[in-house]
Amino acid sequence: MSNLPSEPEFEQAYKELVSTLEHSSLFKKNPEYKTALKIVSIPERVIQFRVVWEDDKGQPQVNRGYRVQFNSALGPYKGGLRFHPTVNLSILKFLGFEQVFKNALTGLNIGGGKGGADFDPKGKSDNEIRKFCVSFMRELSKHIGADTDVPAGDIGVSPREIGWLFGAYRAQKNKWEGVLTGKGGSWGGSLIRPEATGFGLVYYVNHMIAYANQGSFKGKTVAISGSGNVAQYAALKAIELGATVVSLSDSKGSLVATDGAHFTPDDVYTIAALKVKRKALTDFEGGKYKYIEGARPWTHVKVDIALPCATQNEVSKEEAEALIKSGARFIAEGSNMGCTQEAIDVFEANRKSEKDKAIWYAPGKAANAGGVAVSGLEMAQNSQRISWTSEEVDEKLKGIMEAAFKNGLETAKKYVEGKDGEFPSLVAGSNIAGFVKVAAAMHDQGDWW
Repeated sequence: MSNLPSEPEFEQAYKELVSTLEHSSLFKKNPEYKTALKIVSIPERVIQFRVVWEDDKGQPQVNRGYRVQFNSALGPYKGGLRFHPTVNLSILKFLGFEQVFKNALTGLNIGGGKGGADFDPKGKSDNEIRKFCVSFMRELSKHIGADTDVPAGDIGVSPREIGWLFGAYRAQKNKWEGVLTGKGGSWGGSLIRPEATGFGLVYYVNHMIAYANQGSFKGKTVAISGSGNVAQYAALKAIELGATVVSLSDSKGSLVATDGAHFTPDDVYTIAALKVKRKALTDFEGGKYKYIEGARPWTHVKVDIALPCATQNEVSKEEAEALIKSGARFIAEGSNMGCTQEAIDVFEANRKSEKDKAIWYAPGKAANAGGVAVSGLEMAQNSQRISWTSEEVDEKLKGIMEAAFKNGLETAKKYVEGKDGEFPSLVAGSNIAGFVKVAAAMHDQGDWW
């Protein structure tokens, strides 16, 4: 029996990768990679610290802060900061582990990490959140740097918080450097960064649709979960490309279009404004939508494309079966590990049995890599002290997402046995491609032999 504490989220992510590798021909062709797997699954460094901050009543409050520096073989550690009461070491290790391989799939020189705190911004004043950011960075600044570890935003850490964190770092270190991404446009940020994860997700799925000879997003019906940054921009890009978006959701339930209605860009902008004010979707006023308390959208819609964009494990086995039964053809994760392993098994079994009529699943480490890709482009712009135009960044993002799709596709064809007419397994191809790139770099640098 292991003497390590249970870490269910990390163990799930690890088992998913191991299952993929073991069911491919990778270990048969390269048995030495079994050694690499043991080493790559342990973080290079885990930092845990206390964060003491002052509330508006002048009372001291304390939270736990973390940074998991998972792997730097390809470049500086890179991954977001999450402020949420559920944050713990298991969740951050899972997110950091996924980030390692996701970052490898971008083709950029960035390693993987993740961090955050069990601080809950909800119910806090702006002043309290700012004070927390300053206290958090006081300790984190000892462990990060433009060539060491470059955090970004995540749940609970918006561009506003990035600004406060950056200001605290600059004051602490007396240094202006690209130590955080997601910065403001006038002080080192990249254009297209807020949109990048959602836009990139849609660009990736567009390649899936084209490969399957199903046209494009034009005329397709799309269900999206979540209503944060990723969901908003995925919805806007899908609408721009001619799709009909019929759902968004929050932690309390789902907002589903009724009677042939659909979300418009103005609806999405209104919901974005509500989110900034930390309000629920129940505050959205629109007669053509039904709010379904305590439910995710998957069993309440009939769609061609499903894009989970909220959080981990938001598509269950039963919901996967419901999507298939309703005729959905494509599902891609805008969130990290958005589908349970049981749901992935359902999608993969359908892919094998129904061949070109199947639903086709894409994992988050490939499909939602657009955000970190543009973060990497922001780092490049900071290093050169230049700023690219929106068009330049968007074109680079499109190229990165196309390369990630083709890499997963070709790697699956190489290492995963399939039958004629069967779509290649993107989850297997993406896992193997990311793992092999990281493992090879570690080998060349003497991390394993």
